[in-house]
Amino acid sequence: MPFQSLNIIEPILKSLQQEGYNTPTPIQKEAIPIILKGSDLLGCAQTGTGKTAAFAIPILQLLHTSKNFEKRKKIKSLILTPTRELAIQINESIKTYGRFTKINSTVVFGGVNQNPQTAALQHGVDILIATPGRLLDLMNQGFISLRDIEIFVLDEADCMLDMGFIHDIKRIIAELPQKRQSLFFSATMPAEIIKLSNTILHQPKKVEITPSATPLELIKQNMYFVDNGNKNALLIEILKNNHIKNALVFTRTKHGADKVVKILAKSNISAEAIHGNKSQNARQLALSNFKKQTTRVLVATDIAARGIDIDDMEFVINFELPNVAETYIHRIGRTGRAGAKGCAYSFCDATEKAYLRDIEKLIGQKIAVVNDHPFPLIDHNPVKAPKQQRNMSNRPQRNAKTSNTAENSGKKKWFAKPNLASR
Repeated sequence: MPFQSLNIIEPILKSLQQEGYNTPTPIQKEAIPIILKGSDLLGCAQTGTGKTAAFAIPILQLLHTSKNFEKRKKIKSLILTPTRELAIQINESIKTYGRFTKINSTVVFGGVNQNPQTAALQHGVDILIATPGRLLDLMNQGFISLRDIEIFVLDEADCMLDMGFIHDIKRIIAELPQKRQSLFFSATMPAEIIKLSNTILHQPKKVEITPSATPLELIKQNMYFVDNGNKNALLIEILKNNHIKNALVFTRTKHGADKVVKILAKSNISAEAIHGNKSQNARQLALSNFKKQTTRVLVATDIAARGIDIDDMEFVINFELPNVAETYIHRIGRTGRAGAKGCAYSFCDATEKAYLRDIEKLIGQKIAVVNDHPFPLIDHNPVKAPKQQRNMSNRPQRNAKTSNTAENSGKKKWFAKPNLASR
C-alpha cells in the first residue's frame, strides 16, 4: 500500500518521494489515518518501526490545512521527548517531511545556551519539540505559552518515567488546553505507563506493533555464555575482527559504560560513552564522532541511546543483557533498520540467564548460541542478586579453556567473519 492511499497531501507526498519513502510501515499505516481524523492515539512500538513519521506526517498535514494557519506566532503542536538527541532527530524529520509546506518548527533542550532557542521562538513557531526541563524553564521565563496547543505528543513515555520526568510531565500537561488532540507513544506498556496515558488521553484508539511485526528476522542474533569477569576480554576479541567497522555496545549502568570505554582504550580501540552523566555537548560530540566513524565503538546506556538513528549500523553488542525483555528488542533494533541487515551479539553470564529466558519468551524464538569461543561460561550457579555483578568485573576467573559444559561443548566455530549479504 503506497503513501498515496493514506490521503496525504501533495506537498508532503513530494517530500516523501524525494526521500525514497514509498510504502508506509505498519505503525504509519495504522496511525496516520487515526491522527488525521482527530482522534487521540495510544501507540506502542519500538524504535526503528517508523514511529516519528507516524505522528510527524499527520501533524504537518493537519496544521497545513488548518483554518487558523495564519496565526503563525502561536505554538500549535508540542512534541515532548526525553533526550536532546531524540528531540533533534524529530525536528530534522519534521523539517524534511514538511519542506514543501509553510509549517516551521524548532527544538529546545537543556545543556546549551538558550538564546538561539528563544530567538527562534520569538520569530514564531508552529511545532515545538522539547525536553521537559528546558521547556518548563522557558515557560517560567515567559518565552513559551501552551494556551494554543492543538496537538500534543508525548514520545518515549517509558523512557520519561525511567529518567524521573513524571512530575515535570504533569506540570506541563496542567498548562495544556483541555480541548486538544493527544498522541501517546511508548516502546513498552507497564502499569505505570498505562496509568499515565489514562490521565492524558480521551477515548484513544490503540495501535500496537508487536515484536512479530518488527524486522527481527533481518537481524542475525548470537548469544555468548561467558563469565562476568571475561566479558571485557571477549568484547576485545570480537572487535579484533576487521569486518566490524563500528559497533554500538550496551551496558545497564553509566559506570559500566565508562568502564568499558577505558578497557577498550587500553587495547587501542577508539571508544566513547554516552549516558546521563555526560553533558549534552559531550553526548552530541560522541554521537557525531561515531557517525563520522572517527570513533569505532559507542558505549551507551538504554536511556541515553533513545533517539540514536545511524545509517548502516551493522553491529550491536549487548555487553550486559537488559533486565526488561522489551529493551532487548529496542537495543538490537538499532541495526537492521529500513530493511537493512545487521548483527546483534549478546553476552550472558550466570546471573543473567533469567533475563535471557524472558527475552526468548518475548521474541518467540531461541537465540543461536555460539558454543566454541575462548571464554566459555564456568559458573553455573546464578547469583540471586544481579546487582552484585556491577562490582564483579575484576574478579579473577578460572581457566576457561578446560571447561567442557553442555553450553560450550558444541563444534560451531566461535566467531566467523560476518557476511551480511548472504543472510
